[in-house]
Amino acid sequence: MENNILLESGTNELEVLEFTVGNQNFGINIAKVVEIMNYQPMVPVPDSPEEFEGVFTPRDKVISVIDLHKVLHKESSDREHDLLIICHFNQMDVGFHVTSVKGIQRISWEDIEKPPRISGDGSNNIATGIAKFKDRIILILDFEKIVSDMNRTAVIDTTGVTQTDAERGEKHIVIAEDSPFLNTLIRNTLKDAGYLNVVSFDNGKDAWDYISGHKAMGGDILDQVSCLISDIEMPQMDGHHLTKLIKDDEILRRIPVYLFSSLINDQMRKKGESVGADAQFSKPQIGNLINYLNEHI
Repeated sequence: MENNILLESGTNELEVLEFTVGNQNFGINIAKVVEIMNYQPMVPVPDSPEEFEGVFTPRDKVISVIDLHKVLHKESSDREHDLLIICHFNQMDVGFHVTSVKGIQRISWEDIEKPPRISGDGSNNIATGIAKFKDRIILILDFEKIVSDMNRTAVIDTTGVTQTDAERGEKHIVIAEDSPFLNTLIRNTLKDAGYLNVVSFDNGKDAWDYISGHKAMGGDILDQVSCLISDIEMPQMDGHHLTKLIKDDEILRRIPVYLFSSLINDQMRKKGESVGADAQFSKPQIGNLINYLNEHI
């Protein structure tokens, strides 16, 4: 599946694959999608969660399938005509069983809002964004959280995380990550590694406002912001556009920007390089990111 938007740099836009589960519309970033297939029978896996439908092997590759009808508590009216959305993210292949696919919609991240937090810190939200169109809204699902509810290490793997020394632990790190679940997990992992001065935001715009606000303080900008760790997919402003704004600024460009995303592949890595990212790391291996921080900031 080819997506021209993947070749563009810093546009703050994305393409959303719109699909239905039951009678409700949902969306997924097309950058995660490999292909769409007709529904196929699965081989069930014993002692697996109810939402985990089983595995099948198209072209000799084992694909795990999650039934979004069960995740979202929707009815599948005609399984024979349902579809599978095959995705690749977090260095793994996974299929999602849906009712139908409606098409691809292009939208600005500015037109995607965070879903309201009904209670708590929002870490149990299954949606990361609400995409607003003229005649409808689409919920952008948190697919990483859906997978993590069944296998936490598939989203954040802390293997190899090493403790930093006290001097580096005082460095001022900014995080931009829209998933409340992952935001908390990354922040806590950094603190466990010894980085105690961490501030986080759930979208790129708030992170930009915070970072750019430090220019007026004067002095060495690196004493105020040691680095930014940013996701790519975020409401209001995505990680690529945020990186471009920082690297286009004569003062802020000295701040190292590290992209930490489930979308990192060869094509997306080139896009990150084109907007000036200093390094890019693929989820779930946060150990690689933290060990890099230990050596470079």
